[in-house]
Amino acid sequence: MKALVLAGGSGTRLRPFSYSMPKQLIPIANTPVLEYVLRNILDLGVTEIGVIVGDRAPEIRQALGDGSRFGARLTYIRQEAPLGLAHTVAIARDFLGDDDFVMYLGDNMLPEGIAGIAEEFAAHRPAAHVVVHKVPDPRAFGVAELGPDGTVLRLVEKPREPRSDLALIGVYFFTPAIHEAVRAIEPSARGELEITDAIQWLVSAGAEVRAGQYEGYWKDTGNVEDVLECNQRILEGLRPSVAGEVDGASVLAGPVVVEEGARVVRSRVEGPAIIGAGTVVEDSHIGPHTSIGRGCVVTGSRLEYSIALDGASVTGVQGLRSSLIGRSASVGTTLESTDRYRLVVGDHTRVEVAA
Repeated sequence: MKALVLAGGSGTRLRPFSYSMPKQLIPIANTPVLEYVLRNILDLGVTEIGVIVGDRAPEIRQALGDGSRFGARLTYIRQEAPLGLAHTVAIARDFLGDDDFVMYLGDNMLPEGIAGIAEEFAAHRPAAHVVVHKVPDPRAFGVAELGPDGTVLRLVEKPREPRSDLALIGVYFFTPAIHEAVRAIEPSARGELEITDAIQWLVSAGAEVRAGQYEGYWKDTGNVEDVLECNQRILEGLRPSVAGEVDGASVLAGPVVVEEGARVVRSRVEGPAIIGAGTVVEDSHIGPHTSIGRGCVVTGSRLEYSIALDGASVTGVQGLRSSLIGRSASVGTTLESTDRYRLVVGDHTRVEVAA
């Protein structure tokens, strides 16, 4: 089996961050989303991975390299324009050959992994095996209608009156039968080759299509709120570790990671929280569910339920909550204040908060 990871999307819902970094590299608990994706794929024993990239290809390549540090072999495949998920299968045809493969959207977080569903696919080996998840409002998703034995009867994209609450969540297992389906379909009204159309073509042609239900935590990290929520969830499994320096006037409460080269000075850090390598936290209070990236400076401030990306600085702000601070961004205050702020600050941006 091979894998096809889709990392070419532009991430319009994550602006301003996606102007300066691919959305698939947004860090969750100080680790890019794409690394979680690769780990889930490697857990299946799959090491041959094609990565679909777009205009941000250099940054994806720089982050992942050739895959050797993960124990994988990565092949980068350029998609010149966002022409649909089924189009990525078409342009990856030479890489995929006649192998079965798993297709995985590179901004999806499934921390419990997909090994159980992969086993279902291997046991039945249908033409396609989609991964579904129960959602409260299926109208915003592609929806799978299933028979009593788990076979897919119909796929409906964003139905007004859903007959099922099982949404497609961006992981698919395919046999080579999908290639005929991709060749057979036409672009949709939005000009894209839709993977749901290709799978529906298989269903209509009488091929076996099954669904596996993922019952763990799932999040499409497509907007700031989802990134922050996902960060909180992943941090809940944090194991404490202190490789940096914590002075005697500081307190670490709960599961806290202080990475190598980081310094915590006269501060309180309440876990779960991560202080990245080379970061300095001084005279500050880092509240729970907070990730501070590498090379940051936090002075005289209080942050909680927040993410600060690499190189960010926060000075004299006592009430940052549920905030996302971009790379090398700077947040300060013109006057001493205990008000609470929720900020979304893009990379290399300076913000001053007035009392």
